[in-house]
Amino acid sequence: MPEHRARKHHQDRVAEALREEIDAMIEGELTDTRIESCHISEVVLNSGGKSAYVYVVVDSKVDDIEKAEENTVAGLEAAKGYIHIELKARLGVRHVPELSFLVDRSGRYQARIDELMTRARQRQKKAARTATQPSTTEASS
Repeated sequence: MPEHRARKHHQDRVAEALREEIDAMIEGELTDTRIESCHISEVVLNSGGKSAYVYVVVDSKVDDIEKAEENTVAGLEAAKGYIHIELKARLGVRHVPELSFLVDRSGRYQARIDELMTRARQRQKKAARTATQPSTTEASS
């Protein structure tokens, strides 16, 4: 089966253009108060190009991150029609994929994993130091 590199390259370019334009709209044009400080981490087009998943990362400096993520996705879903029309005009295309907004928590998960790994390494170092140090009773005899 032949590879469809050209199709994949085209989809990657379209996804990147969508990401940049939606990110620009979030930064300056969307005035919905539910949309917190966020950015688009990735846009994944389905194979036919008729729909796309838009992954949103909400700034972690917010007090209640889960509520902020929920509100942000709700605000973006409410603005989906405006975003669709603007993308059509800005990109100059006939068809803009149907957008689905999802929360991207991978950065938070990665930070938590890094924190746990650091703790585990510190415990291992501490255990190794205590195992190699001679006890004070052996040193005095």
